[in-house]
Amino acid sequence: MAVITRTTSRPRRKTSARRLTGNVVYGLAIILLAIFLLAPFLWMVLNAFKTPLQIIRLPPELIFVPTLQNFVNVFSTQNFARFIMNSVIVGGGSTLLGLIIGLPAAYSIARHKQNRVALAILMSRMVPGITFLVPLFIIFRRLNLVDTYASLILSHLLVGLPFIVWVMVPFFESIPREMQEASVVDGASSTQTFTRVVLPLSLPGIVTASILSFVFSWNNFMFSIVLATSRTKTVPVAIYNFISYAQIDWGGLMAAAVVITLPVLVLAVVTQRYVIRGLTAGALKG
Repeated sequence: MAVITRTTSRPRRKTSARRLTGNVVYGLAIILLAIFLLAPFLWMVLNAFKTPLQIIRLPPELIFVPTLQNFVNVFSTQNFARFIMNSVIVGGGSTLLGLIIGLPAAYSIARHKQNRVALAILMSRMVPGITFLVPLFIIFRRLNLVDTYASLILSHLLVGLPFIVWVMVPFFESIPREMQEASVVDGASSTQTFTRVVLPLSLPGIVTASILSFVFSWNNFMFSIVLATSRTKTVPVAIYNFISYAQIDWGGLMAAAVVITLPVLVLAVVTQRYVIRGLTAGALKG
């Protein structure tokens, strides 16, 4: 007795062909997006190793003999090492102070459902920073804190502190309340519960908030250009040293931009998986 079987090869072939076409289109879109995003960075890196004549030459040269003179000028004539140290001090100080203030604040908001406080912090982050610039300058001038690390650290808190709070609130909310209550039953105080139970469980979020807060402070330009002078100038403001009334040192400008971007880029690459893990973990309610 013959058995007639129906074959489904044609629908399967159509499905696989559609899937292959979709993957190709998706891959091409990713490549085009990567080229669009990376082209300015690659152009900056290439010009950092060119002479002034090579930079302005048209059509641009893609094959050339690289030179390190632009980087020599950055560190010898412009004293960029000091500006980098200033940025490290300001970024590290604002991040540390932001964690000291922001972690307890985020825990209080998450534990006691203080939604109005959270909304007020979010609104302070949404307000343009230039709104605070003039009042901060007047206050710091009265206190003789202009051109000090303290004024820059405190002003950068306007950027980092709200971000730390809003990153950490979902983390603290995702920690089971039973674990906190169990530590209280064992005799731990509220402070001990926070430091010994909550903070260790929230370490991925703390790392994420610290890294992104430091990056925001590192790239901040507005507060530094008003509150800092030659002694506490940070790297975004130091870029202006290559721009004068008569000319623009494009080679030095590109080399300085590479020097500024490189630490943040290395930090992002090294900590990428931790940042992604931290952001996704805080979005889960356990």
